[in-house]
Amino acid sequence: MKSWKDVLIQPQTTILETMKIIDATTMQFAAVVDSNMFLLGTVTDGDIRRGILKGLSLDSTISNVMNTSPICELNGKKSFYYKKRMRERKLKQLPLVSNDNLLKNIVFSDELELTIKKTNKVVLMVGGLGTRLRPLTDTIPKPMLNVGNKPIVETIIESFKAYGFTNFVLSVNYKKEMIMDYFQDGAHLGVNIEYIEESERLGTAGALSLLSDKPSEPFFVMNGDLLTKINFEQLLDFHNETNSSATICVREYEYQIPYGVIETDNHQLLSIVEKPVHKSFVNAGIYILNPTALEYIPNGDFFDMPELYKKLLHEQKKVSAFPLREYWLDIGRLDDYEKANTDFGKSFGFGEIKDE
Repeated sequence: MKSWKDVLIQPQTTILETMKIIDATTMQFAAVVDSNMFLLGTVTDGDIRRGILKGLSLDSTISNVMNTSPICELNGKKSFYYKKRMRERKLKQLPLVSNDNLLKNIVFSDELELTIKKTNKVVLMVGGLGTRLRPLTDTIPKPMLNVGNKPIVETIIESFKAYGFTNFVLSVNYKKEMIMDYFQDGAHLGVNIEYIEESERLGTAGALSLLSDKPSEPFFVMNGDLLTKINFEQLLDFHNETNSSATICVREYEYQIPYGVIETDNHQLLSIVEKPVHKSFVNAGIYILNPTALEYIPNGDFFDMPELYKKLLHEQKKVSAFPLREYWLDIGRLDDYEKANTDFGKSFGFGEIKDE
């Protein structure tokens, strides 16, 4: 744990600089103060992502996204008081201020030994054919291809475990025996693993209709061919804070039109823009669903996750987008697989992952 003063920033600090501080300190939080230590606001990872979705530039000042009315407590009380208040409000950090709102300290939940048990299920879709990776997938299912020294899906499981998520459901189909023999009940990895066995392919959402034990709280769904350094705890927090029925992770994608783009008004030429670059958000294959979303999935029919989200939108359910800014790679083609092996050492050099 670093000093709480490491997360202090000025209101003119840019969003990009704040992101670096939040990531470097691992506290997922920053406090905005003036030169006299007057508390102006606080910033979480979720605040930043919401600002990005609104189109704010990373060069914008943090004052554009900070929470100007954060929950605070007066400094100088006993630790058990702060512990109780944080538990009641499910806070991970609590600024302590003087009577005139000068920041005196920041208490973090792990300093008070507040262990938040994460029982949320993680459903991994690992039943695909992996046709674009043939001939590699002729004899082995794509999620079992080694990246570094372990199968892709094992790295995914370790990534979730690092944030305290240990309850997994693997949806299997193609060469399912290889996956089930390798992972079994997950005990050797320190997790719990159950299986959905698709007799026929039902799609990334349709397979959820086979869940025997329906989740009672928000749960993750993720494609089994992705490598990412996303903070899954932050993703769950974002989903809960926005009171969403469903959350979809999105990735910014740039593409360049290889021609000069013409704008006209009837016959009159208005402008020529040479080879413009366009940016869009695309589906990143990582989702969180509330249990009620399962009611919109048909039984026994092929049904992909984008179709479920369209249905939720049609029913006017609240659906949120969580922008990824971390490392992310979809291992869909042979060149992606080669890149994954190149990236693995520097991006996924897991040490010992401790149980909570």
